[in-house]
Amino acid sequence: MSETKPAYWIAHVTVTDEAAYARYAALATEAIAAHGGEFLARGGRFVQLEGRERPRNVVARFPSLEAAEACYRSDTYQEALSHARGASERELMIVEGA
Repeated sequence: MSETKPAYWIAHVTVTDEAAYARYAALATEAIAAHGGEFLARGGRFVQLEGRERPRNVVARFPSLEAAEACYRSDTYQEALSHARGASERELMIVEGA
């Protein structure tokens, strides 16, 4: 029997339109909670050691990689993304936990 491992969304963001991005954040928060996700880090202090620096960094934990991906593909999150596009530059990945 295989063990289900948690998965983490890791987002690095530069916001270019605060009002539109606020609409994204409200809907994204709803979608993440609906899929069992919880925020571990959300825009706090950070130290950039390598790579491109982005002023906003977010980590959310999900029960599984499948739950995290289902959240991303959900209608609510896709609606949220419609507000983030053009309002931010971002990278988002899902990483399965150890």
